[in-house]
Amino acid sequence: MRNQPKSNAPTHEYDNFAFHPHNVLLVLVLMGITALFLALTGALVYTRVQSALPPIRLPVIFLFNTLLLLGSSATITWARRAYKADHTPQYQQALAITIGLSLLFLIMQFFGWRQLLAQHIQFNSGNSASYLYLISGLHFVHVIAGLPFLGMFLRTARKQMKDQVSVLVYFSDPEKRLKLSLLTLYWHFLDGLWVYLVLFFFVNQLFR
Repeated sequence: MRNQPKSNAPTHEYDNFAFHPHNVLLVLVLMGITALFLALTGALVYTRVQSALPPIRLPVIFLFNTLLLLGSSATITWARRAYKADHTPQYQQALAITIGLSLLFLIMQFFGWRQLLAQHIQFNSGNSASYLYLISGLHFVHVIAGLPFLGMFLRTARKQMKDQVSVLVYFSDPEKRLKLSLLTLYWHFLDGLWVYLVLFFFVNQLFR
């Protein structure tokens, strides 16, 4: 009897990225976040139509914040590529820049809200204003939720990557590779979500 051909199925729990429990959990979380923001933006449109509410003009700083998030998306991609290339300095530098851009986004978002308040657009000014603060605030919270994971990656890298052996062990860890891929996916999702929200509010300005 002939020997059966060897199976091509992955032999390591981290080899099959699509069906790993961490990946499934993240996909479910992202689906939930997507449903939440689609529901909120849909409710805003419905409320505006029903109550004939005027649109809210977004401050220009929201566009600047979009560039900051897109920049952080580019740098976390850089970090992942540096990880795959076993390039220690670039990996740590890219993570640090990603954290810096994300923190700057959070700070500038406060200035964006201050500009809204300077225009006498407060949370209780009307339903449109309430939705704007709620939606941008929820996105703000989701960015904060991702920062500790970025910080842990950077802290672990600086702590463990001391010599050639520790660097080799760090870069060959399949669990770290998987978690970095998931964090990158989460960050790209947040950036894409912010772009959608900014475009949504700017398009809403066209309908009075």
